[in-house]
Amino acid sequence: MANTGKAQRFDPYRNFKFKVKINNEVVAGLSKMSALKKSTEGIDWFEAGDNFNPRRLPGKTKYEPVTLEKGMTEDKVFEDWANLVNKFQGNLIAPDNFRKDIQIQVCNMNGEPVVTFNIFSCWVSEFQAVPDMDVTQNGVAIQTIKLENEGFDRDA
Repeated sequence: MANTGKAQRFDPYRNFKFKVKINNEVVAGLSKMSALKKSTEGIDWFEAGDNFNPRRLPGKTKYEPVTLEKGMTEDKVFEDWANLVNKFQGNLIAPDNFRKDIQIQVCNMNGEPVVTFNIFSCWVSEFQAVPDMDVTQNGVAIQTIKLENEGFDRDA
């Protein structure tokens, strides 16, 4: 007897359904995020007796900066965070630490989080408070921050 049930289907998640949490609060007006990316350097290693065929070993891993864009509102979350870096005086136990862990939540079509990435020790290396203004355009004013980070992982 043949199985008449349908196979379970797994559609890929859409890239426009996501949330970013800073200080455990969802960032309002977020419109765009750059890719979450890391790369590991390859190192050639030659074994004695076989100087013509190098082995490839993993070297240092580099985590690319993440860029967040949001519509400009009264919310000062980007500006306040960027200002913490400028106030940093080398005291690693400062009460207003400029490094923050953030979360990226990929959501299904119902807006429910299904995959969460944690990004560690982020700090603002670049802040755009006001974009180019142009009276001939009809766009939204976008604020941008660039976040340096020390790695990420996926929640199980």
